[in-house]
Amino acid sequence: MSEHKRKVSTAGSVDGGEQPVPGHAAHGTAVALVKRPKTDNSAAMVISKSDTTAVIKAGPKRTSGMQAPIMHLTGHGGEVTTCRFSPSGKHLASGSADTQVFLWNTYGDCANYGVLRGHKGGVLELQWMPSGERLITASSDSTVAMWDTTTGERLKRGKRHTSPVNACCPLSRGSGDDNVFASASDDGCLLLWDVRERHPVATITHGLPLTSLAAAPTGTTVFAGSLDNSISSWDVRSLSLVDTLRGHSGTVMGLSISPKTGNYLLSTSLDNTVRLWDLRPYCRIPNRCERVFAGAPYGFERSFIRPAFDKDESMVASGSADRTLTIWNMRSGEINYKLPGHKGCVTQVDFHPLEPIVLSGSVDKSMFLGEI
Repeated sequence: MSEHKRKVSTAGSVDGGEQPVPGHAAHGTAVALVKRPKTDNSAAMVISKSDTTAVIKAGPKRTSGMQAPIMHLTGHGGEVTTCRFSPSGKHLASGSADTQVFLWNTYGDCANYGVLRGHKGGVLELQWMPSGERLITASSDSTVAMWDTTTGERLKRGKRHTSPVNACCPLSRGSGDDNVFASASDDGCLLLWDVRERHPVATITHGLPLTSLAAAPTGTTVFAGSLDNSISSWDVRSLSLVDTLRGHSGTVMGLSISPKTGNYLLSTSLDNTVRLWDLRPYCRIPNRCERVFAGAPYGFERSFIRPAFDKDESMVASGSADRTLTIWNMRSGEINYKLPGHKGCVTQVDFHPLEPIVLSGSVDKSMFLGEI
């Protein structure tokens, strides 16, 4: 079956009458990948009613409100290192080695309605704040920043790190506080920030480079992956070490907290495994590692690969160096989907917060939105 691409003009326009971010021209393009429908009799159902005959083409049932089952988003001038849906699911943001952050619509033509500029190095991770109106970014220029996604204004630029900032995450996601967040860097420091304060409000020193970060929904505990193959959990109130999760035999490159309960942590590592950790207080597993997922290998690039949970905590996903997106059943560990399409290592995966849509970003400078 042949496949056709239909280009849609998106630069500087937004569906639903939404205005582009002031002063930030959009550059991205979305392509809907459309399959040519079958024309044989087996693919059609004929319904006759009086003198009217309608031919209804049968096809796969659509599961989302997207314009097409698969959308291909391009426009970045460098590797797409990070991408995530907004809390509402109406928008998504992507960060790249080209130092820019693109803002996109999820639906319609997936218009690229804004570009955030200001970093002098590649954007290594981005996260939406709870309200969906602010965004935080970590960069190889040793800074972390907070942005207003409505106006395009940079609200804060944190410059206390002395090495590339590999990760960032909001704190108090459960309470909806848009002001506090954390950052982790190659300098071995985990900094806690409040956008209303000029300097970090607290510093946690690990000693070795920190590569990944996630926070419990309550915001009282943060988890940091490190060069020593471990995941450390810290109490942000007392700044004390709570626990250390061990099991990986390679550097931990990505972390994600389960969104529904906050009871599980997902990690990716250079040891070619994805691990599920049980964070509940009375876990019976000695090292808390409940499951090891295989099938998503790392490559020579050693890129950051960030995993994700779906909204119901029934599936987990990760990108890999084999240019695919792998989705597992969280309970059984079986592979549900192995999705191709990218031409390079898949660096980031995210699930839509409301619909069965998955987002992936890659070193091939593009992203895919797809129904599952």
